[in-house]
Amino acid sequence: MTEPGQQDPAGHPDVPGRPWPRFRRAADPWQEWLRKAEQDAVGRGHSAPAPAWMRHTRGERRWPVSLSVIAVIILQVLLPPDYTGPLPAYLLPALEGALLVGLAVANPVRIERYGRFVRAASLVLVFLITIANGASAVLLIRAILEGKAGGHAGPLLATGASIWATNVIAFALWYWEFDRAGPVNRSLGTRHYPDLMFPQMASPQLAPPDWEPVFVDYLYFSFTNATAFSPTDVMPLAKWAKLAMLVQSAVSLAIGALVIARAINIL
Repeated sequence: MTEPGQQDPAGHPDVPGRPWPRFRRAADPWQEWLRKAEQDAVGRGHSAPAPAWMRHTRGERRWPVSLSVIAVIILQVLLPPDYTGPLPAYLLPALEGALLVGLAVANPVRIERYGRFVRAASLVLVFLITIANGASAVLLIRAILEGKAGGHAGPLLATGASIWATNVIAFALWYWEFDRAGPVNRSLGTRHYPDLMFPQMASPQLAPPDWEPVFVDYLYFSFTNATAFSPTDVMPLAKWAKLAMLVQSAVSLAIGALVIARAINIL
């Protein structure tokens, strides 16, 4: 309490009966954008355009996804036979390649065609990649724990890096396939509640009006989760996204810690 005639902490004279100033919370960027959009709509006489991720747009391009799957197939083929599981080394990569060709035929340039077969084939492709890489990770961890991972650090680090990179791409595909029911539904703008909140969604004034998440954004999100073991700039909102991030972080931590520790021990 200040004496009469003195100044309060805010720099204003203390007047008897005058209420103390209230501190306001910072405005929510999303609500601020909506308020500005409404004001613009009133001033212009028509509706303000919604962000691209909330409306119907063209489907995203196929080639980034195809290149990532091709990279996974190459990494799986180059793995040592000890880490490819009981199945023949080329069986799962061959199945993945066949599914990739079928999906490329269905949507050669942009991912816009939706159907049960296309959706099922896409999910089966990601499932095969995940199962094959999960088996390789288990075999690698078991070999390290049993002391059968070899006596050279170079091949061990290369194998661990290959499995780790495949894990990043596999989870990027899962995030990409399930966020707002997949790429086709996202392009149709039928799901307005995101499962993953990207920074451009929370602060639309920082992004161009035609911005919407594409596969590269999910790949970056998967990479940061695998390295930081926690959300960075993209926040999971749906329960499935939180559980997927939990599993991915656990797998990345197990592979990275064991491989690096064993390699240092060899050196």
